[in-house]
Amino acid sequence: MRNFFRAVKIGLRYRITCIGIVLCSLLVALFWSANIGTIYPLVEVVFQGKSVPQYLTESISELEAELVEKQELLQATPDNQSRSFITTQISGLQKEMGIHQRLLPYARQYLPDNAFDTLVIVVGLMIGGTILKDLILMSNIILTQRFTQLAVFNLRKDFYRRTLKMSVRSFHDDRSTELLSRFTNDTEVVTQGIYQLLGKAVREPLKMATCLVAAALISWRLLLLCLVVTPFAAILLGYLSKALRRSNRKAMQEMASMYGLIGETFKGIVAVKAFNMEAYERKRFHDSAKRYYLKAMDIAKYNSMTRPTTEIMGMTIVGLAILTGGYLVLNQETHLLGIQICVNPMSFGDMMTFFAFLVGASDPLRKIADVFNVIQRGAAAADRIYELLDRDPDLPEAKNPAPTPETIQKIEFKHVDFGYTSDLQTLKDVSLTITGGQTVALVGPNGCGKSTLARMVPRFFDPKSGTVLINDIDIATLRKRELREKISMVTQNAIMFDDTVLNNLKYGKRDATMQEVEAAAQKAKAHQFIESKLEHGYNTVIGEGGGKLSGGQRQRLALARAILTDPEIIILDEATSQVDLESEQVIHQVLAEFLANRTAIMITHRLANLQLADRIIVMDQGRIIDDGTHEELMQRNRIYQRMAGSELKDIA
Repeated sequence: MRNFFRAVKIGLRYRITCIGIVLCSLLVALFWSANIGTIYPLVEVVFQGKSVPQYLTESISELEAELVEKQELLQATPDNQSRSFITTQISGLQKEMGIHQRLLPYARQYLPDNAFDTLVIVVGLMIGGTILKDLILMSNIILTQRFTQLAVFNLRKDFYRRTLKMSVRSFHDDRSTELLSRFTNDTEVVTQGIYQLLGKAVREPLKMATCLVAAALISWRLLLLCLVVTPFAAILLGYLSKALRRSNRKAMQEMASMYGLIGETFKGIVAVKAFNMEAYERKRFHDSAKRYYLKAMDIAKYNSMTRPTTEIMGMTIVGLAILTGGYLVLNQETHLLGIQICVNPMSFGDMMTFFAFLVGASDPLRKIADVFNVIQRGAAAADRIYELLDRDPDLPEAKNPAPTPETIQKIEFKHVDFGYTSDLQTLKDVSLTITGGQTVALVGPNGCGKSTLARMVPRFFDPKSGTVLINDIDIATLRKRELREKISMVTQNAIMFDDTVLNNLKYGKRDATMQEVEAAAQKAKAHQFIESKLEHGYNTVIGEGGGKLSGGQRQRLALARAILTDPEIIILDEATSQVDLESEQVIHQVLAEFLANRTAIMITHRLANLQLADRIIVMDQGRIIDDGTHEELMQRNRIYQRMAGSELKDIA
């Protein structure tokens, strides 16, 4: 529950809302017990055919007579223990008579003198109290919802902020559907848990407490006797609490797996249909949904035990009260099995009101059982959220960052080792220096580490050993934001967002003018198709992942976005692989102009693009095996000769 209360604590900063929730809950509880308290005047006054002034007058007379009787009995009793008990009774009678005597003048002045008019007032007070209670309850619900939504609103922001701080590698380790499940399903479960905690879980115990306090004022000894079963119920509820939280956590893990399966199937729908795998995917989904169903039934099993536990406890308490109270009232006794239960014998009205307060306490207890599982689910969801929220970024910012160089004079890799897993090394003792303004091409077979090496420049990964430097400054000592402001990247799978063309182009430079955007698009040879082929031009929404565009169109937009940012370093990772031959020739000219006097790292398998490179680095099995121009490598490097002979197609 610790993490769940951490989520609740977020909302405590809204103090006025918190105070309002507590005050409204307390007022609802007071009106709840006050309405139940009207049982006493109905039983003792109205249904006896009396008005309140008549009842008080007769009661004072009866109390005076009983006082005289007790005082005479006190004088005739020699036993000190008996005298002490009688003295206590006399004291109680005197207090009760004093209250009645103080109330009598006000009753005569303001209350009617017949039973029916008194009944009208009592019923009016009941209805008026209920209306007022429900108005306060409405305010309580609104304030509770405000507290809940604000707490989860800030929790989501913190979670999102922390997730964005994690490295690119952590997003490879954490499936996107798993993160999505925690952002959506788990936070919604936390929302429900907090709402129930601040709503019913605060309001209903207060209602129960006011009823129990009122019952204690009638006879606290009898109340304690009736509550003897509560420790056993508490032990059972504690066991159910742990079992529910454990089951809910497992169910949420299965839900996240189901999210992953659905997302994977929908993303690969072309392959699913091409290979006629619909039946296979239905079977996978069936198995995943069945696992979730079994976990949900575990939750239902434990949850089904909470209501009976609380109801049995409530009925046992009321049953004990009926047996003991009935015995005391019917026999006008003050002791049960030699134990003193009350000072003076209880009246029928006292006993009925005591029963009513116990019943009034059992209803909130039943409602608390209903929210028990919701809060346990919220606790399990909070554990899953804070499991990720508490992680430290795996690429932390330097504590005292060095100033980022104004111009890039060189990029240097010194004895860099790196592996995505401990048993698979991607880069092995790589050393390379790139002079500012150079265009360097990385070529080699699949999996040789080209992209990994390039992505170390914007610090997407840190080496396991060795260093990456810019102008002899370790990039780990620079602010990541300032470093990445100098870098732009175009990848093979152009990254587009479900937004307008304009916003996609301005993604790296939000303050760009329309003229700057169009100029960048023209350089990337994208302006013409934007204006002529897209229905709303630059304001066309291109769909999720740019799905409304062709691969070549997406690639040209990605290139235009990089051109717009005017970076000092540009990384081109198969940037023209999805462009047709005609467009490639045009873009080749654009790149020739754009890369001039700019530091560029280019990963490509096209000979035309290699002509733009000042140097070509050949990599194989995580190592640099050669470095030179196209002509030099063609003369001395067999791997490069073989790749060039096949148009470098085997190393896409």
